[in-house]
Amino acid sequence: MSIGKKKELKVSIIVAKAKNNVIGKDNQLIWRLPADLQHFKQTTLGHHILMGRKTFESMGKPLPKRTSIVISRNPDYPVPDGHHLVHGMEEALDLARQKGLEKIFVIGGAQIYKQALPLTDELIVTEVEASPEGDVFFPEMDPEEWKVNERVIHSKDEKNEFDFTIVTYLRKTT
Repeated sequence: MSIGKKKELKVSIIVAKAKNNVIGKDNQLIWRLPADLQHFKQTTLGHHILMGRKTFESMGKPLPKRTSIVISRNPDYPVPDGHHLVHGMEEALDLARQKGLEKIFVIGGAQIYKQALPLTDELIVTEVEASPEGDVFFPEMDPEEWKVNERVIHSKDEKNEFDFTIVTYLRKTT
């Protein structure tokens, strides 16, 4: 890396989605997968996480040891000290670059995923072996744009109600 050149910001989406692309219902998670929640925590700990207002509200409070960047059209939407309010995707990514971040995790919801997908370098997708009813969906991914980098299979057990696979996709370079 040459002197004075800033590192490029890596945008990573992290999501748990069903086979039918459902990611939620009534602003809630729709399955019990503690192993996936642990993976989410380990992956995002110490990083900035980008989300929409509804996702932020569904958590109840900021996640520990992570900095929230919340997108809302409301210029007066309250976020706790140490966290950030922005009004669009570009503003969020500009903030991350200004802070010198190397990576940011986009954690939802559906509209934020849709806006972020074309700008994303990496997808960390928990593919849940279920097709539940829901009212929030992950956008369709073009398989031609992505290559599988890693695949970790988890079987359902007494704590995790469904089989799931955590797949890391990297954007193909042209």
